Order: sequence, then C-alpha cells, then structure tokens
Amino acid sequence: MKFLIACLGNIGKEYEDTRHNIGFWVADRLADQHKTSFTTGRLAQSTLIKHRGRSLVVIKPTTFMNLSGKAIQFWLQHEQIPIDRLLVVVDDIALPLGTLRMKKKGGDAGHNGLNHIIQTLGTSEFARLRFGIGDDFPKGRQVDYVLGHWKPSEIDIVEPRLDVAAEMILSFTAIGIERTMTAYNGK
Repeated sequence: MKFLIACLGNIGKEYEDTRHNIGFWVADRLADQHKTSFTTGRLAQSTLIKHRGRSLVVIKPTTFMNLSGKAIQFWLQHEQIPIDRLLVVVDDIALPLGTLRMKKKGGDAGHNGLNHIIQTLGTSEFARLRFGIGDDFPKGRQVDYVLGHWKPSEIDIVEPRLDVAAEMILSFTAIGIERTMTAYNGK
C-alpha cells in the first residue's frame, strides 16, 4: 500500500528557517529517522520510506507554497496513489505554537498552499496534519510572521513536536486517520 505525504514549504535559503516551512522540517525529521535523503525530481524533492509493509512517498514541493497543488497532483498521478492516501503537512496560525491536529478534510482556512491544492485537485476531501505556529503578530502582519524566522524560544517548543508529527504520519499510514486522530488530537 502506497501513501503520498506532501510536506509544504518554500524552497530557497531565505525560507529555510521560517515558520511557513514547518512542513519541510517535518519531512526532514521523518527522513532522518529512517536514514534516507531527498532527491530532486519533477516539481518536488522526494524520498521513499518503508513502514509496516507500506510505502510512503514523502515530497517537499519545489513549486513554492502557493503552487503546491501542481506538485501534489503530479505525484498522486505519477505514483498512482488515491486521494484517500494523501496527507498534507501544513503550518497553521490558528493553532497555538506546537499544537498538532490531524483532520480528514476541510477548507483552506486562508492558507494559500491549501487553497491551491483544493483548486487543483477539485476537492477538499484529503487528510491534513496541521502544525500550529501560533499567531503572535500585529494585525495585518500575517505574511511577515509566517515568512519570519523562528525565535530561539519557539524552536525549543517546536523541536520535540517534530518527532510527534513524524509519529502521527506513520500512525496515519499504519492504523488510519480515525484512530490516529483519537490517539493524538488534543494531546
């Protein structure tokens, strides 16, 4: 059984340590835990992880956040993965810093990457793992905040949550979304 784990972020040195790139951080942590690395392919960097008889195609789109749907659509088709085995890992300003929530479906909540995915795939019926980055910004400064660099005190909170996010991804592929949500959401 094959899954597509699409971890969102922006490519380029200037975005590496920004809040908007937490999806890339989760992808890197998962790859590190499985002693694998990413190779650059069409519209994304990818790696393959084997877990409990499942194959996880983990991608970091190289299309920039706001065009993530292009990469996800390509990789779903290329790998012949049904949409019910897609998990999108995304930053979320509506969640407190370090909070992790898995959802079966939903809207874009103002997130341009999710919006593009929904528009490109023609559905919002796909799972997502939302990683809370907090909302500590003045009104009208959202873009500066999400594209801003982490404070050391924030990294102290985020760092251990990367391991939990990786666990949640593996759980999603092994026992399904319902049981994963029950086990992790709200913890």
